[in-house]
Amino acid sequence: MTLAAPHHAQPAVHSVDEFVLAVPDLAEARRFYTHFGLDVRDEGPGLALYTHGHPHRWARILAGPAKRLLWLSLGIHADDAERFARHLAARGIARSAAPAGADAGGLWITGPDALALQLRVADKCSPSQPAPRETAPANHNAGRAPNRSQATPTRPLYLSHILLFSADVDAARAFYEGVLGLRLSDRSGSAIAFLHSPHGSDHHLIALARSGAGGLHHSSWCVPSLDAVGIGAQQMAQAGYTQGWGLGRHVLGSNYFRYVRDPWGSYAEYSYDIDFVEAGQTWPAADHPGEDALSVWGPELPADFITNHEPAAA
Repeated sequence: MTLAAPHHAQPAVHSVDEFVLAVPDLAEARRFYTHFGLDVRDEGPGLALYTHGHPHRWARILAGPAKRLLWLSLGIHADDAERFARHLAARGIARSAAPAGADAGGLWITGPDALALQLRVADKCSPSQPAPRETAPANHNAGRAPNRSQATPTRPLYLSHILLFSADVDAARAFYEGVLGLRLSDRSGSAIAFLHSPHGSDHHLIALARSGAGGLHHSSWCVPSLDAVGIGAQQMAQAGYTQGWGLGRHVLGSNYFRYVRDPWGSYAEYSYDIDFVEAGQTWPAADHPGEDALSVWGPELPADFITNHEPAAA
């Protein structure tokens, strides 16, 4: 295990270490994320989201009067800690106080759309290689499909990315690139942008979509097969979570998807076979037509899919 960073001219975050979300009903949050296939634990005043068999805590869910993204903790390498401090000072980025209930360590700043951001030294939890692609073994039955009698519930492997709403995608993108060192993967005008880490990550570690204010649109969770996407969609529908989008396949990122609408209007995504950007790789970023920002194929987009149900930050 090492926290040493490959040297880049500009320091860069390597992972979304944790996102912290407030919702008005922790019992319903427990039910939603448990049925989604996550390992939901009681920790402190709220819930913690893990993936089964993985030690990393990907998110916390706290009680609040309305659904709101409270803060993001972004992982940095130990060798970049002092470099980031100097970089923030040189850019005139003021330090801010940690939000109530947050760890005061690391470097706290205010990001786009008044979002609290913590830069903290942490092990890299974003992937360093392409996601696994499982197939049923040959001769598993008479054909190549897995047996339904032996199918297991979908359990995501890790957090692939998050998509944030922003009132100004271009300005937010400039911040995440210029201040935090992320790099553009692809975009569609000023409506949406996808950013990866130069330390290696999926096609997007953070994505940005235009809205009237900030907020969390969705968290995306890697699963190992297209069957896992379909089984996950089925298990959520059987639990009563029938609203969402998919199955389908994205153009930008290439992944197969099913978005499941949570009780507060945001989404959790099952994602399979997303593009991977290796550390140091120059991705051929481009500006794409609006239709390519959505899907190659899939059902019609729900009317409120890109509606931000999160109240604007004060």
